[in-house]
Amino acid sequence: MDLALLRTFVTVHRAGSFTRAAALLGLSQPAVTGQIRTLERQLGRPLFLRRARGVTPTTMGDELAHRAAPHLDALLEIAEAGLDDESPVRTIHLAGPPEFTALRALPALAPLIGRGLALRTSFGNAEETLEGLAAGHHDVAIATTRPRGRLLASTALCDEEHVLVAAPRWAARLGPDELREDHVVLEQLPVVEVHESLPLVSRYWHAVFDSPPAAAGAVIAPDLRAVLEAAAAGAGLAVLPRYLCEDALAQGRVVTLLEPPVPPLRTYFLVIRTGTLAHPHVAQAHEKLLRAAEDW
Repeated sequence: MDLALLRTFVTVHRAGSFTRAAALLGLSQPAVTGQIRTLERQLGRPLFLRRARGVTPTTMGDELAHRAAPHLDALLEIAEAGLDDESPVRTIHLAGPPEFTALRALPALAPLIGRGLALRTSFGNAEETLEGLAAGHHDVAIATTRPRGRLLASTALCDEEHVLVAAPRWAARLGPDELREDHVVLEQLPVVEVHESLPLVSRYWHAVFDSPPAAAGAVIAPDLRAVLEAAAAGAGLAVLPRYLCEDALAQGRVVTLLEPPVPPLRTYFLVIRTGTLAHPHVAQAHEKLLRAAEDW
């Protein structure tokens, strides 16, 4: 049986689409369709059921993928590693949100450097990160969205608590009693956010106050570390992950404006392409991040 046909089959099985598999393989969609039809003729059984959106594997297709995929992944690992013992360093391509990647993921992976692992990072939002991972640009990704389909496999990594903060002078102006009685007073404050759509503030308002925020963004900076610094300087209120602002809170540079009984949380997922844990360097980085997350 032609290994190229099996590779195409496994890619389609994981991607759930001829179109997506073609993009991953660098082939045209007709070429992928032709290879799958050839394999089906050789086996004498259909491997996929064609749907309006993508394909669904048959029982035979699932069985073949379960048996073939681990061996193909192992062969790919051998091909990528080569036979040169003088160049044992493998590179992990990691993608994720800039703040979380910089402050948590990179320090967690740092001990692996010098033990046969090199590291390259890319920053982006969840959609960009998962698209890049699916296309083969990254080996490991951290995202705030759980991917769908068979191509990507995800594991819940950790939850981050969101806190509503501002410089002390704003808290003194509002007063805790007034805040507890009527959150509308918060509309008096300017808002510092990462995007015009106010994603963090909106999520906080819906979770805690069951209503959308009325204020618009006064300062927009596409990095949460910049949002923290602007808020600490008195530019307005901000919603930030507690891990990112805990030092500023301890130093009194910012204070929490509210402590809800159930604080809003956001989950981070550790994502890989299905089957790539067969590659030792990917498995090593994956395990290191999961272990580090136990303390996050």
